[in-house]
Amino acid sequence: MSYINEKLDYIISQNPNETEFHQAVSEVFQYLGPVIEKNPEYKKYNIIERICEPDRQIKFRISWVDDSGNVQVNRGYRVQFNNAIGPYKGGLRFHPTVNTSIMKFLGFEQVFKNALTGLPIGGGKGGSDFDPKGKSDREIMSFCQSFMTELFHHIGPDTDVPAGDIGVGAKEIGFLFGQYKRLKNAYQGVLTGKSINYGGCLARKEATGYGLLYFVDEMLRQNNISLKDKTVCISGAGNVAIYAAEKAISLGAKVLTMSDSSGYIFDPMGIDIDLVKEVKENQRKRIHEYINVRTNAKYFSGKFEWNIPCDIALPCATQNELDEKSALNLLKNGVTAVAEGANMPCTPEAIKLFLDNNILFGPAKAANAGGVSVSAIEMSQNSVRQVYSFEEVDSKLKNIMSNIFEKISTVSTEYSLNKNYLAGANIAGFIKVADAMIAQGVV
Repeated sequence: MSYINEKLDYIISQNPNETEFHQAVSEVFQYLGPVIEKNPEYKKYNIIERICEPDRQIKFRISWVDDSGNVQVNRGYRVQFNNAIGPYKGGLRFHPTVNTSIMKFLGFEQVFKNALTGLPIGGGKGGSDFDPKGKSDREIMSFCQSFMTELFHHIGPDTDVPAGDIGVGAKEIGFLFGQYKRLKNAYQGVLTGKSINYGGCLARKEATGYGLLYFVDEMLRQNNISLKDKTVCISGAGNVAIYAAEKAISLGAKVLTMSDSSGYIFDPMGIDIDLVKEVKENQRKRIHEYINVRTNAKYFSGKFEWNIPCDIALPCATQNELDEKSALNLLKNGVTAVAEGANMPCTPEAIKLFLDNNILFGPAKAANAGGVSVSAIEMSQNSVRQVYSFEEVDSKLKNIMSNIFEKISTVSTEYSLNKNYLAGANIAGFIKVADAMIAQGVV
């Protein structure tokens, strides 16, 4: 058995029943054999085991009072995974599916994603099994204040800077920041994704979706393909999906689909992104409301199985949403490129099909890095008490995403894995973090 496989078996045995974490580790490990052979110091310093073990995992009880006066209890998490290249950085997710495995998978991914940005930020992740859907503003505030009353002990502008994720938007960030400020008696840039009124960064809301399209545009351009006039299928209808669709349309593509947990819409004339924003951002209703206005569009309830023919597929909803069956549908219908807007939205079986069939594939840790990149810009703004214009931030974001593609493309070629951008991303991210860990000694 190879060194890599031995280590993978050991890590899985040490973290039983954590399937999402196993999946994330396996994806990185499959490309590390040649890296270890070329760099024997990684074996000497046991980087493989060290990089898979979080620096610390914090789990805590959150007690809060609902509008009926009843005391509710949830679990809170913060996984501070690796700070070899900077303070821990990663979102907070409020969703019923949150558990230790998902937090570790997201934190592990974040380490390499953040390394690829070229910015001085480490990786972490946190959240709770609390579900903000259907809760009043007062209930969300009560929960957030209780959550932060425990979390504030473990974070700080030079230690760990959380951001938003699924279920944590501007409202939740505001409540969390207000409680941190009250408890610390200090105004610090400890959270990103804040409102522009109190230290937020312009273009943060758009960043992940815009960044995804900047990455896709660069990936296509380097392969002599134009995004203009291409058809695009997108899953999701949150920030990432909405602003990915907006940027795709502005770059000349036609977006055909969007979805939420209830079902998906197909608009053969091209998605009206302003209408989607009205339905999802302003009215906060289900995506099927779209067809009440755009009567030429169709709505289908249930899981989106990527059965609408398109040139480019952008899964932007949640982990493992695009499975083998969906991948086969895309291949049958002639897809050219797939890029992950969500965290690990494609299953390993789907990814293998894309790579085996020479489909251009942009992995999440590269293609999804726009959000954390602009979060790091917000951290910089807070540190120097400065505000950048939307155009300045957008320009910086575009350069970062172009540089990420260039980096992973170069590394994939160096290891004779030409156009395997998944391999390039995993290897490039691993090498940067591993070298920093070695330089800092055994800690």
